[in-house]
Amino acid sequence: MADDVAPDGGEDTTDAPGTEAAPEPEVRCGVLVTTGADGMVELHPTVEEYLGVVQALRGEEHHMLLDLTAVDYLTHPGRELPEGLAPQRFEVVATTICHTTPERVRIRVQVPEADAVLPTLFDLHPGAEALEREVFDMFGIRFSGHPDLTRILMPEDWEGHPLRKDYDVGAIPVQFKDAPAAR
Repeated sequence: MADDVAPDGGEDTTDAPGTEAAPEPEVRCGVLVTTGADGMVELHPTVEEYLGVVQALRGEEHHMLLDLTAVDYLTHPGRELPEGLAPQRFEVVATTICHTTPERVRIRVQVPEADAVLPTLFDLHPGAEALEREVFDMFGIRFSGHPDLTRILMPEDWEGHPLRKDYDVGAIPVQFKDAPAAR
């Protein structure tokens, strides 16, 4: 009977049928982990944890940044995130690879619209320079500490960010070479 008493004096129900504790969420590099539909490991750091997670992955021999992009969920807010992680309008997605295993890890950071800023990965992955410029140009997400955060695809005087879901898609006149001018 003593085996049925919990340390606080109450009844011990850990082995009672139907009272299994929820499994602890998986954590790696100090952040929540999920598995994507494609089977890839996905880490979910906050904006503040982002740089530390990428540094920790480098310690695990993830020495190459394969890709860095963003998603605007303005018109499609539903997506699978770990419990307790608040979805934001923007999500920055970075993918790293370890050449010794060869494991790929996707890093998904929720970025709020009101303060769309992440630290740059340039110091850890110099190849991030052009990728971050593209995300800035197309989505307006800034990367603090970036050495040259200027437009890379659109003209410098372009207004707005074309891959934002609220970007007004207007008629842009195009004049093809050797084609008669529009009247």
